[in-house]
Amino acid sequence: MVMEIQVTFDAKDPRRLADFWAYVLHYRRDDPPEGFATWEEFATAHGIPEDEWENQDAIIPRDGTGPRIYFQRVPEPKTAKNRVHLDVPVAPTMTGEPFMSVLEARADELESWGATRLRRHEPTSMNRGWIVMADPEGNEFCLV
Repeated sequence: MVMEIQVTFDAKDPRRLADFWAYVLHYRRDDPPEGFATWEEFATAHGIPEDEWENQDAIIPRDGTGPRIYFQRVPEPKTAKNRVHLDVPVAPTMTGEPFMSVLEARADELESWGATRLRRHEPTSMNRGWIVMADPEGNEFCLV
């Protein structure tokens, strides 16, 4: 039996965060349920007020492998370090300075999408190195 999981992010702006993570992970927006052409049609059919339509969003892998990621609006901002974070593979077969150069280029790219670079961890004999980033709402993730 295959276990499917969903990763959930609390968010101030679910749509913006969904757009960011879809770009980072090469995901796409989730389709509306069967029988509905759009999410707006689904929301209308279920009596969800129009001012609540932007309270959630979700993305899924383009190739069907990986978890669904759900974004839900919450009133409070992020206030502390994540207890769980995503590691985003960038160049799995590379090592050393060439690998770190690729990580730096990806970090630069994600900064243009609203991410913030937090710190760089240099390669050691125990690891390849990584860069800690924060998404547009401050959720930490690592480029590995």
